[in-house]
Amino acid sequence: MKFPENWLRAFCSPDWDSARIADQLTMAGLEVEESEPVAPPFHGVVVAEVRGVEPHPDADKLRVCQVDAGDGRLRQIVCGAPNVAPGLKVPCALPGARLPGNFAIAPMRMRGVESDGMLCSARELGLSDDHAGLLVLDPAAQVGEDLRRALDLDEQVYTLKLTPNLAHCLGVFGVARELS
Repeated sequence: MKFPENWLRAFCSPDWDSARIADQLTMAGLEVEESEPVAPPFHGVVVAEVRGVEPHPDADKLRVCQVDAGDGRLRQIVCGAPNVAPGLKVPCALPGARLPGNFAIAPMRMRGVESDGMLCSARELGLSDDHAGLLVLDPAAQVGEDLRRALDLDEQVYTLKLTPNLAHCLGVFGVARELS
């Protein structure tokens, strides 16, 4: 069974760190197979707003976007996602960012047009297998905020190995009762 730590803390909130919670659950008979963050490691990705979209002069499927990444200027980013549109808030990997798989982002030219970053899909961030388009964020998300903080991607997810005699722990409420 998998569940995030914040669900557990909604029912009981001990003053322990994640490692101590995992240890206490194991000592209570609920074997913690693994505890890992929601998302794989990446850095340099922020919430950005697409301000403008124009067709790429030399490519049918690419678009040249004007993007506000919260640093006080508009960035020009070439994007091939079919769902890119003005007004969307999306993840933006800035130059210097590292995505899962140790993929480094740097300014580059795409078919003759400068691109100063990368707009990201959920698959590029390691969040899901969805690669149909950009990961569209909540319109209330703060432009320039670190994506890991905005989506709480450092939240720990526990995987428990349950035995048949612990059926009361098939839900988070039962696990919280055991922990408390």
